[in-house]
Amino acid sequence: MGRLRRSRAHHARRDVHRAARTRARTRDLDQIQLIDLDPKVCVHRAALEAQPIDYDLPGLAQHYCVECAKYYETDNALKSHWKSKVHKRRLKELKEPAYTIEESERAAGLGRENKRATAASSSTPSAAVDAIMS
Repeated sequence: MGRLRRSRAHHARRDVHRAARTRARTRDLDQIQLIDLDPKVCVHRAALEAQPIDYDLPGLAQHYCVECAKYYETDNALKSHWKSKVHKRRLKELKEPAYTIEESERAAGLGRENKRATAASSSTPSAAVDAIMS
């Protein structure tokens, strides 16, 4: 007789993926661009970099990367993060403009250029069609 196969042999991988989906999310790129990196409000970035001591956060909230919205335990960990590929990739993503609500409406067909013509302007297309037909 052969060996019996165990059922649910890959359940560990499924559980890892489920945990990754339900993990607490960090701030999105548009939130960082519009709030933390706003050039009009440069005091916000300074306040994030010099936070008061908080015993609940990693590194007592003294080592914070504004671009990645992440706390680090030590200053050496933060400096090595600044040199990492992950941080450089995030900087490159933050250079692109934020995806706005207006842009999403235009993509869905709700923008100004896709509005229907009014009654006053509807007479001109029919005149153009008549001119083409004759």
